[in-house]
Amino acid sequence: MSTGVVTAARVTHDSGCVDQLAAASPESQGAAVTELLTVPDIEEAYVLSTCNRVEAYVVGPGHAVGRAALEEFFAGVDDEAVVTTDHDESLRHLLRVAAGLESVILGEDQIIGQVRTAYEDARDAGGIGSMLEAAVTKAIHVGERARTETTINEGVVSLGSAATRRAAQEIDLEGATALVVGAGEMGQLAARSLAAAGVDELVVANRTVAHADHLVDDVDGEADARAAPLEALETVATRADVVIAATDSEEPVIEPRHLECGDGADQVIVDLGQPRDVAPSTGALPAVRVFDLDDLESITAETREQRADAAREVETMIDREFDLLAEQYKRARADEAIAAMYESAERIKEREVETALSRLDGDDVSDEQREVVEAMADSLVNQLLAPPTKSLREAAAEDDWSTIHTALQLFDPEFGADDGPFAPPSMAAVSNGERGIGATDDD
Repeated sequence: MSTGVVTAARVTHDSGCVDQLAAASPESQGAAVTELLTVPDIEEAYVLSTCNRVEAYVVGPGHAVGRAALEEFFAGVDDEAVVTTDHDESLRHLLRVAAGLESVILGEDQIIGQVRTAYEDARDAGGIGSMLEAAVTKAIHVGERARTETTINEGVVSLGSAATRRAAQEIDLEGATALVVGAGEMGQLAARSLAAAGVDELVVANRTVAHADHLVDDVDGEADARAAPLEALETVATRADVVIAATDSEEPVIEPRHLECGDGADQVIVDLGQPRDVAPSTGALPAVRVFDLDDLESITAETREQRADAAREVETMIDREFDLLAEQYKRARADEAIAAMYESAERIKEREVETALSRLDGDDVSDEQREVVEAMADSLVNQLLAPPTKSLREAAAEDDWSTIHTALQLFDPEFGADDGPFAPPSMAAVSNGERGIGATDDD
């Protein structure tokens, strides 16, 4: 088990606007993890980057190290948009994210897959150690439980369906022509939602037409669906009554020139891109109404109200799973000290057994006599270490990290040789007034 402490920072739809989220977005999750691991004393790292959040979790010897690394990571973002959390709060937040409680659409399904993909990216980049392995896998477990044991994901379950609902508030989708720009997961969800809403014609435009073809084949419903290349936007966009844009492009893919040749009929555009897929000037065109992620609030508020009871169930579930995670960390910390204690005792026992046997004319000692001496030594070690073993387990359960720290100092000759004090979270954190998992307001 890592002897570090978790620190996290994030920019989300709650803390920042669309442009601040864009500024925070890394080139890739794997590259972001690699960058964080170059910071001295950062042992582990995990980065989750979606259209609604960029979150980074690091493990280091203390929160000061973690905060410094994360401050540099989010250096290009306004300070007021960045939320930084320490050990317990970071871990609890990660569980809430995976369960969908922090999503724009409360309980949406897409986030659990994104958490899992970010875990795989971080693991491939060498960022997952024992601390984050336990935390992220616990978060995935909680997310799966929330969706199978409660009704948190009934109804509107994605931004794609929320975008369709928002467009339907502006125009009648029955018999309409719809355009989805982007054939990724978000585009797929939007296409399915539009088809279910009764659009007559559905076009999916994407840079790779084969991906758009695959998405079209996956869409159910009565809509006449077809794929198109992005180069055809000026043709297909002018005919669309509703456009939902959801790409991973760094630059806007929809600009005024794509719509200026239309027939003047009302058009609704919902921009789900992060960064923006629709150039801001597009909204100035006559008869064009552009909505972005910030404009989905009315839909998300309605969903939150509908799922309030289920959310309370999930909150209770998270409380219990968080306690289990805390206990898991505590057991691991205690086991580390206990293992060091037994390893130290084993070295002493072996030395003393050999000394005793040599004094008994070692060459003439029979195998049976050797076994008797070794058994006696094993029995003495086990009996002598049984009480401190029990005490160390109790110390971990009671957050008595000072006792565990002392045990490691006594029994582990390598302890503290390179990286300083044990983190109990860490003793460094404790000495600085910082608290680790399992701490309470009364500590």
